[in-house]
Amino acid sequence: MICGVDEAGKGSVLGPLVVAGVAVTSDSVFDGLAVRDSKLVSPKERERLYPLIKKLGRVTTIRLDAQEIDAIRTDMTLNAAMARTHARAIDRLSPACAYVDACDVNSFRYAEMVRSSLGRECEIVSEHHADEKFRVVSAASIIAKVTRDRAIATLAKKYGEIGSGYPADPVTIRFLESWIGEHGTPPPIARKSWKTVGAMLARRSQTSLLDF
Repeated sequence: MICGVDEAGKGSVLGPLVVAGVAVTSDSVFDGLAVRDSKLVSPKERERLYPLIKKLGRVTTIRLDAQEIDAIRTDMTLNAAMARTHARAIDRLSPACAYVDACDVNSFRYAEMVRSSLGRECEIVSEHHADEKFRVVSAASIIAKVTRDRAIATLAKKYGEIGSGYPADPVTIRFLESWIGEHGTPPPIARKSWKTVGAMLARRSQTSLLDF
């Protein structure tokens, strides 16, 4: 059994981070299926592939919400948290070998970070752009992306138009600025430890002092 692990929403300022693991007997189970890095697949195609991937192997997902991420970052770096969460996904699937998308500039160091967090023996293959190199990681990236997209859609029903949740998204930034302007604090779905939020709060505080 091999598995691939990838995540969606790592750099997002709003909403959850989702780590997904997909375990299969061999990469060949994806023959005939256009499994690629989720960023290269349309939302409609990702939704089509999602149930097919789940039928081909064992799947697990781990969701870290904004408040949980903020709490974790008081104790460790985001890369360390990612390694620990990747290890949790691997432990759930119990493969002989796991392919992971390296979340550290040093892929070998990241492999050791994951390995040290495991509860069992497992060979770790850590590479940058693993979601483009290994189909089992591509499959995991699709599972993670669809799961996160659905979570964002659910949050939008409650909070209104929030965009993709990423700092580069103007819709997300407008939502954050509007919320902070009205409430004085970030929304519960925002990662308060992110520089984007900190800068907005600093600007609001400065404006309030000038008004005073």
